[in-house]
Amino acid sequence: MEPAPPEDARATTAVTIVKPVGPICNLDCEYCYYLDKTELFDHDERYRMSDDVLRAYLTSAIAGSSAPPVHVVWHGGEPLLAGRAFYERAFAIQAELAPTGWTWLNSFQTNGTLLDDNWADFIATHHIAVGLSLDGGPVTHDALRHDRRGRATHHRVLEALARLRARGVEPDILCTVNAATAAKPLEVYRYLRDTGASWIQFIPVVARDSDGAVTPQSVDPAAFGDFLIAIFDEWVRHDINRLVVQGFLEGLFVTSHGHGSLCVSAETCGTVLAVEHDGSVYACDHFVDADHRLGSVRTDELIDLVGSPAQVAFGRAKRDALPTTCQRCPVLQFCRGGCPKDRFIVTEDTEPGLNYLCEGYRRFFGHARENLVRMGELVLAGARPSSIMGELAADDARRARSFQLAGRNDPCPCGSGRKYKHCCLATGGPRR
Repeated sequence: MEPAPPEDARATTAVTIVKPVGPICNLDCEYCYYLDKTELFDHDERYRMSDDVLRAYLTSAIAGSSAPPVHVVWHGGEPLLAGRAFYERAFAIQAELAPTGWTWLNSFQTNGTLLDDNWADFIATHHIAVGLSLDGGPVTHDALRHDRRGRATHHRVLEALARLRARGVEPDILCTVNAATAAKPLEVYRYLRDTGASWIQFIPVVARDSDGAVTPQSVDPAAFGDFLIAIFDEWVRHDINRLVVQGFLEGLFVTSHGHGSLCVSAETCGTVLAVEHDGSVYACDHFVDADHRLGSVRTDELIDLVGSPAQVAFGRAKRDALPTTCQRCPVLQFCRGGCPKDRFIVTEDTEPGLNYLCEGYRRFFGHARENLVRMGELVLAGARPSSIMGELAADDARRARSFQLAGRNDPCPCGSGRKYKHCCLATGGPRR
């Protein structure tokens, strides 16, 4: 993953998430933020990207790229509903348009339930990267991810995972942090880790109903922070060499390079556009609405839209609209105020624009910052960040020994300042 571009630099590449079937999906996940986008279209809409829109999009995508590979993220809804014939046409157009020596990087973000042997062969043949949605084991996954007949889907995702791996394709795993998964952080993490995942992204679910109230399926802010803390403490001690957790990698980028690589952890945003099936272009995948429609690939160039005054203002507002509380926050360098879509609550001083997940960010980064800083120091010194695992193992051994030697009336080794008998001995507190 490459670091983010310098803040406020004019975009030299138009990065896009494209939706060939719009918001149409074969699943009915209870927390999905995109299914209701059907309201933007006529009731008789077909939700299929036409060949002329496809060609216009790919032409604009390559014209808006400063260098290969040209990355196309096929998203949805469920992008596999477009069918293999659609992608065969898309890849033929890509080959036709690409200048000599240029390549394309195609990615599917899929729920996996349609991914049979034919799809797996197709993905492997065309070297398509895959992001596969999996919310942990059967209990947490099937709690909110079911098909339109209410049936469980976990077993079908595992079958898709096996098919991909049988063909040498290792997908990234995308796991939402919702009301169900947040309650079982280590169970979810260990399940995903033990499937052999090499890359996991934890995505917080913050959904609101028509009245603006946060839905019951959404993650509680404090629970979100505790979820990340529990997983980080295990990962940083045991699993850095085994797998990447994207949010933790972002923290390492901040301490080693000064900024993250994703829009959510960047000072400003607005460089990743969403292209709907009809060619309409929107400011962001989370802002597909009439107020944030920038234009169309039928009539506009993507590189012009990403650099338009409206889009630049949209991206800079992430920084410029930060409440005073955020500007003074000791973990601002990590969260950067979070995604603008979640900045709908007020501060203690009643200033608007505070992120709903603020408490979670403060909890997690306040807890993990020391180790993230140390990992950053290791990277800058030319060492492996995983070296911290040995350091922590030694620290934990010394800490455990101090608890073994502590007398009841001695100061508690945890550093609370209280006597051991009134602190960790009584509560069974931290002895790691």
